[in-house]
Amino acid sequence: MPGIVIVGAQWGDEGKGKLVDLLAERADAVVRFQGGNNAGHTIIRDGETFKFHLIPSGILYPGKRCVIGNGVVIDPKVLTDEIDGLRARGIDTSGLRISANAHLIMPYHLLLDHAGEARLGKLQIGTTRRGIGPCYADKAARLGIRVQDLLDEKILKKKITAALDPKRLALRPFAKDPALDLHTMTEEYLTYGHRLEQYIADTSSLVWDLLDGGSNVIFEGAQGAMLDIDHGTYPFVTSSNPVSGAACIGAGVGPKDIDEIWGIAKAYVTRVGAGPFPTELDDDLGAEIRERGGEFGTTTGRPRRTGWLDLVALRYAARINTMTALAITKLDVLSGFDRLHVCTRYRGHEGAIFDHVPYHQSVLHHATAEYEELPGWSEDLGEARTESDLPAAAREYLEYVADFVGVPIAVVGVGPGREQVVWMPAGAESVAAPAAAS
Repeated sequence: MPGIVIVGAQWGDEGKGKLVDLLAERADAVVRFQGGNNAGHTIIRDGETFKFHLIPSGILYPGKRCVIGNGVVIDPKVLTDEIDGLRARGIDTSGLRISANAHLIMPYHLLLDHAGEARLGKLQIGTTRRGIGPCYADKAARLGIRVQDLLDEKILKKKITAALDPKRLALRPFAKDPALDLHTMTEEYLTYGHRLEQYIADTSSLVWDLLDGGSNVIFEGAQGAMLDIDHGTYPFVTSSNPVSGAACIGAGVGPKDIDEIWGIAKAYVTRVGAGPFPTELDDDLGAEIRERGGEFGTTTGRPRRTGWLDLVALRYAARINTMTALAITKLDVLSGFDRLHVCTRYRGHEGAIFDHVPYHQSVLHHATAEYEELPGWSEDLGEARTESDLPAAAREYLEYVADFVGVPIAVVGVGPGREQVVWMPAGAESVAAPAAAS
């Protein structure tokens, strides 16, 4: 399987980093294709915790080609700090490559993001305030600064001037901020250019060569399908397309280069920030799930909203991604509940029933979940390594999910450790299966 896309099937934070890390053992390259440092992928290996924001999750394998694609927006300070942090821990970063066409988050993007959220007040979207949205906005407006611009002082200064000009009114409250001084900004970003120059490359060509040579390439998404700017719960979404189709755009490959698409979903659901959440448990049960699952943002530290598994939204995500397999994470968090619930349809505020995600935001914002009840289990799942190790009720839960969504489950997470996974029959023949024994 030369090309496999890994995407989030919910509202992000599903555990993509852990799966990518497992798959990367048998892959030749990992390509991050969208988003920015608003993402956070956590990997626990040999008792050590690694948190990645921009660098692909495969970097823990020495020399593995890890590509930051053209669809990613990069804060160079965050990236250089991440590289330095990995080096300090003895991690080889020589395999990292950065697309020359990726866009850069500038100091004014951060200020505009903070100001924009503050201005919205109670209506704010709940962004991470990392400058992601304003950076993508400049990209669309053809005012973006790209990684390659760091290598040419004249072009860099000219582009920064052009980008600042239409923002002067919005930036007036920050007029005395030294970060907005043209000379200071230019010098700072030229320094980043010197630091990163060894990694900058024509990454699309690099990935083509790997695919043409029969190499295994993983395309790593950030956030989740329900946060997609086109197909998610707009406007409470991210600023990019975290769906499988964006892997082609964000990495510079074609649709025929993709062989499999795996969607990652928790055994329950979480969401960070504002926006509709039909299965939310805003009560003691929700708080218990949050504590059990350690549901606090990798990037922001914010407590995540929690709820029962939403199968209506998951089936929708499976369709817009054409998923070939599901990975269900954190099944162990549900151990100890006598009864479990899964959402199988929505009820609108006027009583209408929806077995699909309604297209109109007013309907979705007022929708409530209707549930099917399933038996729970009391056993600790942490030592399970095969499907037969799982309690009967856990297997029934997984079977119900797969049947409802119409996508087979390939792998199940039963604990935070790298080795705490169960490979299901659908994943047993995949490129990832040998990793389970490592």
